Amino acid sequence: MVDPLAFRFVNTLRATGRGLTDAFATPESTHDWLLANAANLGVYLDLEAYHPTEADRLALVELRRNVRALFAEAVAPQAPSSADAAVLPPFADALAALNRAAAPVLRRLEWDDAGPRPEFRLLTSGDIDTLRAGLADAAIEFLTGPLPEQVRVCPAPRCVRYYLKAHPRQEWCSVACGNRARAARHYQQHRD
Repeated sequence: MVDPLAFRFVNTLRATGRGLTDAFATPESTHDWLLANAANLGVYLDLEAYHPTEADRLALVELRRNVRALFAEAVAPQAPSSADAAVLPPFADALAALNRAAAPVLRRLEWDDAGPRPEFRLLTSGDIDTLRAGLADAAIEFLTGPLPEQVRVCPAPRCVRYYLKAHPRQEWCSVACGNRARAARHYQQHRD
């Protein structure tokens, strides 16, 4: 199963063996992520021709911070991801920021021979507003759907990802994180 867009968006911040990496570290890497996720953005924007500025990149980073704050609320009382727990805005501020970002989206229901489907109408002409609105709408869609109760924070050492608990016995976001957690536990037991 492919992760929903909102999930991929919050997990653009992740840990590697070299430390924390950010898919939005530069305007170029931001453009690469947008291109890789273009099919799921639900916005009518030529992403091949669009090249984010530094201000655009910062706007997306700020939106991600707000969506991660909402994910942190979704996993409560579990602790939020350690990647940015210290810099997350308060829940009410994050909720208001997400709704402001989504404001340019008008979602309509279209129904044709293929059946019902949502159609987005954007009430903005600015590229960054369009992107923020599409990502905010994806977060709203995700957070109001059936999956938020399955969101967990990976407890493996150095991991900062959120994951969807697909199986009752699943404890980590990946096999690699499970191995790292077991190795750390083994090391700790034998060190003591």
